[in-house]
Amino acid sequence: MLAWIIENLSTLIVSAILIAAVTAVVLSMIRGRKKGKSSCGCGCADCALRSSCHSEGNPSDNSQSRHINTPQ
Repeated sequence: MLAWIIENLSTLIVSAILIAAVTAVVLSMIRGRKKGKSSCGCGCADCALRSSCHSEGNPSDNSQSRHINTPQ
């Protein structure tokens, strides 16, 4: 077992570094999402495309019904 670890030490080190990097990115994304940040890193209040992903009445509503022109 020790011989296998020694033979594959470089692969194990690189794999551990990659796993740590991916874990850090995922945790950062989760923390940002909980703070209300979007995928581009800004909050919805600062986003230029806010109206395309949120309705004006309910920020959690992603429906596209407001874009349909209905006769009144």
